[in-house]
Amino acid sequence: MSQQVALPYVLPLAVRLLREGPLLDASFYEGDLLLAVVSAPVSAWALLPDLHARLCAVITTLPETAVADLPRGGDAAV
Repeated sequence: MSQQVALPYVLPLAVRLLREGPLLDASFYEGDLLLAVVSAPVSAWALLPDLHARLCAVITTLPETAVADLPRGGDAAV
């Protein structure tokens, strides 16, 4: 995901996982998948507007404390 390869195929899978567990620990730390997804370029989301809306819905359900605990400035990215 963070390599930003094949995003039209990978983003739908990632958002589906995030809907089930927004702070999923994909490999490195809790919330790493979420941070990778929100780092996708705007051009990728332009191809998937409905998916972007679903991701925004997931993000709005997160408590502020969970977002604040994201590493490496993740709270600003989200």
